[in-house]
Amino acid sequence: MAVNNVKGTHDIIAEEANAFNYIENLLKQIAELFGYNEVRPPVMEYSELFVRGVGESSDVVRKEMYTFLDKAERSITLRPEFTAGIMRLIVQNKLLATNELPFKAYYVGPVFRYERPQLGRYRQFNQFGVEAVGNDSPEIDVETIALAYTILTSLNLEKVSLKINTIGDDESRENYKKALKAYFAKYLDEMCPDCHTRYELNPLRILDCKVPEDQKIVADAPKMKDFLTERARMRFDKVLSLLDEMQIPYEVDDTLVRGLDYYSEVVYEFHYVSKEGNDYGAIGAGGHYGHLVKELGGPDVSGVGFSFGVERLYSVLKDDNLLPPSLNNPVEIYVMPLGEVAKPLAMQVATELRVSGYRTDMCFEDVKLGNMFKRAERKGASFAVIIGENEVNNQEVIIKNMTTQEQISCPIEKLICKISELMGDECCDGECQCHHKEN
Repeated sequence: MAVNNVKGTHDIIAEEANAFNYIENLLKQIAELFGYNEVRPPVMEYSELFVRGVGESSDVVRKEMYTFLDKAERSITLRPEFTAGIMRLIVQNKLLATNELPFKAYYVGPVFRYERPQLGRYRQFNQFGVEAVGNDSPEIDVETIALAYTILTSLNLEKVSLKINTIGDDESRENYKKALKAYFAKYLDEMCPDCHTRYELNPLRILDCKVPEDQKIVADAPKMKDFLTERARMRFDKVLSLLDEMQIPYEVDDTLVRGLDYYSEVVYEFHYVSKEGNDYGAIGAGGHYGHLVKELGGPDVSGVGFSFGVERLYSVLKDDNLLPPSLNNPVEIYVMPLGEVAKPLAMQVATELRVSGYRTDMCFEDVKLGNMFKRAERKGASFAVIIGENEVNNQEVIIKNMTTQEQISCPIEKLICKISELMGDECCDGECQCHHKEN
């Protein structure tokens, strides 16, 4: 009986894996342009970290975490998100005391959530994101939005929709929670069991309910904007003003609260509908947090961050045909030894080509030359390097252009320079013996 992959996981193979590398490398490069450096927290953390950091009222903690007891009976969780782990990393390593603030970090790697698999979303998926910790200004909030927006435009995604809201400061949220409790109390018997729990733990979570009947009730609920303190209102107005100045389009969404309890002040999501009409919803999201670092044992400083799902970005780019055509990484050179006597030299030649930076493969089976050429074509090779008994004796190879079908003999010691010439590359080091640039 065959053993299949776990439900909600997927194998990333060949061209898709190359696409993931392309996306992740681009995201890393842009983050570094904004002054962020990479961090790599472990996949496993003590479960308490996420209960305290993410919040007991969040669906992530209540329903979606992969948690188990280790051999010492300690509760361990596979990370369902990065932010709490990065705050733990910052506090434990005293990075706020030893670095200029804000401390800027980016990350990429797998996260795990037990949720219903759907379009571009899995139970194990990959996240890229950033965190900027130690500064409470509206400007740093807007810089992270600008960074996320730059990433999406650099991926050539058009008509990205930025939805933004504020959930205010502590006083604003307390007043708003009271108003929500008073409003939802009249409808609670009609609402889903999850909303009953949210009502007790954090009524803000009800605004994020996806049950259609509950959404109708939510539509007429009080709005956060009516309960903002003057300070919170001024801060949000400043954020919107800065976005206007940077010409980043947005839509204020009064119901946007995000699904994690550590958020405060500005929160935002990037939504996208592909050219094929597939609605991906939020492909990236983030926001400001006020007390998360203190909750995890550090100083009382603010932070802001966002994350993208790499699988979702890949699906969007594939849908809209925005992935570079070169991602299949074809072999550039295919080495063909004719018989056992030629294999040692063929391996030496293949190694030299690889060390010189050329993607090279070699035929290890004793097959006819015609079959080798068919393999070279399937691999997309630009050139074939043929080595038979005569070539071994004469210490040379035959180079065949797979497009023009032209072929030449070349001494072994001049192979790299000749390949460089045929590829249109710079000569290997300018001191080679073939002097092909002079010919």
